[in-house]
Amino acid sequence: MPRPKKTRWISGTPGVTYFKPQGVPLMMLDQVNLTVDELEALRLADYEGLSQEAGAEQMRISRATFGRIVADARRKVAEALIQGKAVQIDGGEVRVHPEYGGRGMGRFGRRHGRTQWMT
Repeated sequence: MPRPKKTRWISGTPGVTYFKPQGVPLMMLDQVNLTVDELEALRLADYEGLSQEAGAEQMRISRATFGRIVADARRKVAEALIQGKAVQIDGGEVRVHPEYGGRGMGRFGRRHGRTQWMT
């Protein structure tokens, strides 16, 4: 039986939850699911340029776990870009940093998927 996932800390919730190729109806596309913690790891590593150690510290997870999350997220984004798939951002065991108050990435409702929002 696998160990339960540790809650990952994020700076805020995403304001946009779908990306898709232009000109193709969503119902005609396959999609890739990117979890909110994967998006946060991409933001920290690729957008903010943090090291794995610094990113892991912000998300309160191990460096190895952060590295796996970033690798999975990059693979999913590459798959969507190369194969023309939609990207849905949803899910994950996450918690918003109290010092950010959920402002980091915009607002995202509590009703979506299995994401658990705890402030």
